[in-house]
Amino acid sequence: MTIKGNIHSLESFGTVDGPGIRFVIFMQGCPLRCLYCHNPDSWDVKATGQYQLTPTELLEEVLKYKNFIKKGGVTVTGGEPLMQPEFLKQFFMLCRENEIHTALDTSGIIFNEKTKEVLEYTDLVLLDIKAVTPELHIRLTGSPRNNPLKTLDYLLETEKPVWIRHVVVPGYTDKKEELNTLAQFLQPYKSIIQKVELLPYHIMGVSKYEQMGMEYPLKDVPPVGKEEIEEARKIIREAGLPL
Repeated sequence: MTIKGNIHSLESFGTVDGPGIRFVIFMQGCPLRCLYCHNPDSWDVKATGQYQLTPTELLEEVLKYKNFIKKGGVTVTGGEPLMQPEFLKQFFMLCRENEIHTALDTSGIIFNEKTKEVLEYTDLVLLDIKAVTPELHIRLTGSPRNNPLKTLDYLLETEKPVWIRHVVVPGYTDKKEELNTLAQFLQPYKSIIQKVELLPYHIMGVSKYEQMGMEYPLKDVPPVGKEEIEEARKIIREAGLPL
């Protein structure tokens, strides 16, 4: 049976989702309901994305841009790409055969044997740590943090390179105590962490909620300022973690 990926959208010239210039694939479907999500239209895995492609068909699209991404690669994000693990594994296998660097942007919320099979063909993991404090993780995402921690432990066990991504949200994850907790939590994983990316909370996705007739959960929360981000970066830097 031919597997087809349900793909929300494609970006042929990505510069913020891994090293170098990258072809970025946004997969349809996500089990989380993050308060600050800017892609609510990607939540429903049964909703029809812009593309329904086999792994080979998707590779053909990527190869059109191979000269542009030769020092970068491919990043699969979402939604949550691990909701479609069989497709993802086959696609990453094809990328490896064609010497294309692969990055998986994931929340780590899905961790099972199929996840491990995908990670076998993944060159770099962009692991989005929503929150370290258990209560805050549930408050932000609607789900417990158990699987993200299991994912990080497995990445350490397999010595898989990882970039940690963390959204700095005013009133939630911008507090010094939360950032210090994050910095201390990451210490045992320093051997695999190549970079910590602190992503500033923004409100660019508000219009999507309006279009979908949904109320934006953080409508009263302002975007993060440069000073706040620099303070957060200082905490991570002083903990000896790479930025």
